[in-house]
Amino acid sequence: MTVSNARWAVRILGLAMLLMGLIIWTGAADGLIPIHMLVGFVFVLALWADAYVCYRAGAPAGLAAGAVVLGLILPIVGLTQAQLITGDAHIVVQLIHLALGAGAIGLGEALAERAIPTGEAAATHSS
Repeated sequence: MTVSNARWAVRILGLAMLLMGLIIWTGAADGLIPIHMLVGFVFVLALWADAYVCYRAGAPAGLAAGAVVLGLILPIVGLTQAQLITGDAHIVVQLIHLALGAGAIGLGEALAERAIPTGEAAATHSS
């Protein structure tokens, strides 16, 4: 897997997660929740792959470690958000989950940007 492939996997899966999450948030498609959860786990795997590939390509170890930790936190918050805060204040947990997801996408981008461009990635960086 290349830095570019890992980056695009995080981008595409992240966008799919955000769109599904927003649709679920409206209450219009609770049936999407199991799909959102499954794609979420695949997103975390893609984030971890991105962290590994980018670290091997020269991205800072701290960013890669941050991606691993965030990849652990995201599903924990996602799977427990219904129990964390209930009632009208539940929106707080939803916003935290949204912010963590958007942050994970941004972290994937930051990792790819800081990877040393070599081979295929160098062509992408120079254009």
